[in-house]
Amino acid sequence: MKTTICREAHFNACHRMHNPNWSDQKNKEVFGICNNANYHGHNFILIVKITGEINPETGYVMDMKVLGTIIKEQIETRFDHKNLNLDCPEFKDKIASTENFAWVIFRILKPLLPQENKLAITLYETDKNYVEVGE
Repeated sequence: MKTTICREAHFNACHRMHNPNWSDQKNKEVFGICNNANYHGHNFILIVKITGEINPETGYVMDMKVLGTIIKEQIETRFDHKNLNLDCPEFKDKIASTENFAWVIFRILKPLLPQENKLAITLYETDKNYVEVGE
């Protein structure tokens, strides 16, 4: 039986939506207030979903405590209270959009999880805006 488990995490980070190949005017037109030169922040909510078979010996798809520790050490510690554009090498050559951020998180977590399971990420930037990525 395929089953999905979910773990939620919270952290804060700031970013600036800016394409260095565009003029300041075009950046303002496309990104609006999200192009603020002094950056802007979000209270991100991350939901990590693991889908797989239930292990008959443990009753788990994956131990939630282990998953929580991986998320805390690899994502929360890495990105909490950071400026994505300035502090995080993952965004050196890419725009720090929530779409790109969700894929960064996916690529960090995937090799650390049981490979037989499928991974999906939901990343809330605001109460109304979120991104979903996965296998």
